[in-house]
Amino acid sequence: MNFTESDTIRQLRETLRRFIEREMPRNLAATWDKTNHFPREVFEKLAKLGVTGLSVPEEFGGYGRDILATMVVIEELSRRSLAVSVPYIMAACYAGMNLDECGSDTQKKELLPRVVDGSLIFAYGLTEPDVGADLASVNTCAERVGDNVLINGTKRFCSGAAISDFIYTLVRTGPVDERYLNLSILLVPSAATGITIMPIESLGMKGAETTDVIFDNVEIPKANILGGESGWNAGWKMLSGPGLDVEKLEVAAIAVGIAQAALDDAWAYARERTQFGKAVIGYQSIQHKLAQMKTDLHATRLTLYHAAWLANERLPCGIETSMAKLHATEAAKAIALEAQTIMGAYGYVKDYDVERYVRDALLLPIIGGSTAVQKNNIFKRTDRLTAY
Repeated sequence: MNFTESDTIRQLRETLRRFIEREMPRNLAATWDKTNHFPREVFEKLAKLGVTGLSVPEEFGGYGRDILATMVVIEELSRRSLAVSVPYIMAACYAGMNLDECGSDTQKKELLPRVVDGSLIFAYGLTEPDVGADLASVNTCAERVGDNVLINGTKRFCSGAAISDFIYTLVRTGPVDERYLNLSILLVPSAATGITIMPIESLGMKGAETTDVIFDNVEIPKANILGGESGWNAGWKMLSGPGLDVEKLEVAAIAVGIAQAALDDAWAYARERTQFGKAVIGYQSIQHKLAQMKTDLHATRLTLYHAAWLANERLPCGIETSMAKLHATEAAKAIALEAQTIMGAYGYVKDYDVERYVRDALLLPIIGGSTAVQKNNIFKRTDRLTAY
C-alpha cells in the first residue's frame, strides 16, 4: 500500500495554495463571512485553473472524473473560505457529477461544458420543512402538462439557491404511498416565474446562504427532467446512486480543510503567545492538545482519501463514505473547539479566524446526512454483509 500523493496531486495543492494566497487573502475571507457574500469574480478565476473540469469527461471539455482531485480542491479552498469552496461543490459536484452520472445525452452536451468554464452552478432542492433524512417522503409535487412540467411545493435549507443557475429539485410525481417509485429530479431555473427564494439566517457557512424556496405553479419544459424522458419516476435510483456517496465525501473534505486551518492557527498562536515568561507552546498541556488535534486530523484525512479512492474506482464504498463523513465532521468540530480553547478569549472574537472555524464546523455533522444517519448507515450496511 502506497499512501504517497502523486506528483499531479502535489502540483494541484501547490497551485491552489498560490491561488488562495493571491485571490483569497484572510482579510477578504473575513469580509465575505461578515457580509454573507459570494465572490463570483474569484470563483470565475478559480474556474480558469481548470478545477471545475475535474468531474467532467474529456469529451465535454473536462479532465475526466477524478474524485480524489476534486476532494483536494474542496479541502484546500475550505482551509480559507467556505464562500468559495461551497460554490465549487455546487458546480463540480452538484452539477458536474450528477449530470455525468444521470443526465441525458442532450443535457450533458449542453450543460457540462458550462461546468468546465465555471458558468453553471446547481443548488440542491431536496429537504423540506417536514422532510429531512427521509427524502422519499417529499411533498413537493410535479405533474405533466403537455410538453411542460408544473411544480408546487416548498424546499428548505436550499443552500446557494440565490447564486445558482438551476435548483436540482426532488419532486413527487405520483401517489404518496408508492414513495420510491414515483420520484423525479428536475432542473429548475432559479429565476423561473413562480419561484420565491427566502433567506434563512444561519450561524455559519456564509457566501452560499441557505434559503427556503417556494414553487408556486412553476412551469418548466419536459427537457428539464434529469435524464430526459426516462428520468420520469426514476429519481430515487438517481438520488441513491454514487451522488449521495460523493456528497458525504464533499462534506468530509470541507471538514478536513477547516480542521487543518484551525490546527495551523492554534499552533502559530501557541508559539507567539507568552504567559508567565514563556511561549504557551512550552507548556505540556498545550503540547498534548496540539498532538491530539494533529493525530485526529491525520486519521480523518486517511479515512477521507481512502473512501474517495474507492469511489473513484467505482468500488462499493457506502460504508466507507459514511465513516469518512462521520469521523471527519466530528473531528473537525472537536479540533476547532480545541483551537478556540488554546487561543482563549482571542479564539472567541471575530478578529481571529478561529471563531469562524467553530461556527462552520458546528454545521458539518448536520448537513449531508447527520451523524446519527451515518451511524445507522454503517451499522445496517455492515450487518447485511455479516454472515452468522
